[in-house]
Amino acid sequence: MLLDRPIHLNDETFARTIAESEIPVLVDFYADWCGPCKMMAPSIDELAREKQGVALVAKLDTDRSQKSAGGFNIRGIPTVIVFKNGKPAATQTGAVPKKVLEDLLAKAG
Repeated sequence: MLLDRPIHLNDETFARTIAESEIPVLVDFYADWCGPCKMMAPSIDELAREKQGVALVAKLDTDRSQKSAGGFNIRGIPTVIVFKNGKPAATQTGAVPKKVLEDLLAKAG
């Protein structure tokens, strides 16, 4: 598994991944048609490269994984949730700069 880029989660892998991770998991809830999601994608990719071993960076397509997204009351995308010990620790809705994503990880740390 390549961890220098975001891993793609779905309804089958989402719960197990966040529950079993010993490091914080930053999940980008997105959709392919979402313009702001596409604008934020390079920052998500950079974060995955920079945080290898410190945090796991993942993406979840809200259209293809509605069960998982619905379980967290995702109303707008992009939404980023940082999970620690399997539970949400920090949330941000809307496209934001990479610094805000780094701060979310730090807050959950």
